[in-house]
Amino acid sequence: MTCLMVQGTTSDAGKSTLVAGLARLLKRRGVNVAPFKPQNMALNSAVTEGGGEIGRAQALQAIAAGVAAHTDMNPVLLKPSSDVGAQVIIHGQAIGNMQALDYHAYKSTAREAVLESFARLQSQHQCVLVEGAGSPAEVNLRENDIANMGFAEAADCPVIIIADIDKGGVFAHLVGTLELLSPSERARVQGFVINRFRGDIALLQSGLDWLENYTGKPVLGVVPYLHDLYLDAEDAIHSQQQNQSALLNVVVPVLPRISNHTDFDALRLHPQVNLQYVSVSEALPPCDLVILPGSKNVRADMQALFEQNWQTKLQRHLRYGGKLLGICGGLQMLGKTINDPEGVEDTPGQVEGLGFLEFTTVLQSEKILKNVRGQFTLAGASAAYTGYEIHCGVSMGAALAQGPFTVEDAALGSDIATRHEGALSADGQILATYIHGLFDHPQALQQLLLWAGDTSCEWRAFDLAAHRHTQLERLADTLEVHLNEQWLAQLGENEDV
Repeated sequence: MTCLMVQGTTSDAGKSTLVAGLARLLKRRGVNVAPFKPQNMALNSAVTEGGGEIGRAQALQAIAAGVAAHTDMNPVLLKPSSDVGAQVIIHGQAIGNMQALDYHAYKSTAREAVLESFARLQSQHQCVLVEGAGSPAEVNLRENDIANMGFAEAADCPVIIIADIDKGGVFAHLVGTLELLSPSERARVQGFVINRFRGDIALLQSGLDWLENYTGKPVLGVVPYLHDLYLDAEDAIHSQQQNQSALLNVVVPVLPRISNHTDFDALRLHPQVNLQYVSVSEALPPCDLVILPGSKNVRADMQALFEQNWQTKLQRHLRYGGKLLGICGGLQMLGKTINDPEGVEDTPGQVEGLGFLEFTTVLQSEKILKNVRGQFTLAGASAAYTGYEIHCGVSMGAALAQGPFTVEDAALGSDIATRHEGALSADGQILATYIHGLFDHPQALQQLLLWAGDTSCEWRAFDLAAHRHTQLERLADTLEVHLNEQWLAQLGENEDV
């Protein structure tokens, strides 16, 4: 068994991408490989087959590795609900909210969950690829660290450090990070990977030689900038250029605590759709469809919309014939009230919703986590879908009595009883659902585009899962060319790299 930990000089240095690419490359070479991230802080998450919640990046890395996503791949997930507090998820299940200082004291307990999960993965796979979080050189966070070198030392795992040259300062980042590590941690570092390089490698060579001579560590590869590489985002919202030839204009307001915006990746990549993310403080541009996304603090985000007069903006949008879709937290915002009597997401309290649909929502401490499938009927036709639910809210009211979605648990047989889900307004303009991932299913995407846009248009088929695999293959091909082959060959062998 081998293990390797990828740490980065900064957030967004390319840790998740490198682990995903290495996982796909090792899978192609016949290695039984699994991803692992001890502690993840992210608002984009996924539901495993066993009904647990993990970070979106680890779900993607599991796809790259060709293995089923499991909660052991991300034993500690933190979902921020404010600037100083987060919901803490251990082994896929929420245990409650903690303030930053409280969680810092809890880390010694979380460490046990991390090491238990890692041991199980080690026993089941030839190679475990571990992803760090942020930077290992955050000296204020070193005590009881479980995300970077604290884990590597406890698990006796070798480390490589990746840095993003596109942002500038790559040599300072790498040398400075190494200097802030302890002697034993520095000895654990096997080498460096430089990410997102543009230009002639000959102009970089003198810097690479200097880095190797100064640190005594090899540069294991220089990965070129891969334009238009699509991989599921852990948190960052991708900037989007205007699609001037689009047949459908879609706007998603960026809520302060937006979550699971990967719901809209298929729209962002669709050749006939122009997707715009707009700040809640901006004007609502003319569009065919507005989507209210998921939220980790739905009452606070609802208040943010009210403060920026989005109720009036959306009323005007509907008056001119536009469509409105609410997903998960967005569904809750479309109702009459949102009540959090137990303080599940914040302090206990209640806020008014937009009032567009007849139902109310109560947040409860037990989170609903499941993969689902079924059918829905819109624009006079039915379509199959697959998706998942992640929510604490329970919504009740007349608008939800005969929702347009039928739902069954995707893990069970086809003969189980189905239930109605979601809501559709009487005029067909407003749609609401708790189901994430609807646009990922090609047939469902086609039908949703017909509902939101021109029913006479010939909408092109787009398969996000197939596109994802194409991108993973492209990434693996790139790593195979640009990483040190002798070093790559050691991964998966029965010795440490």
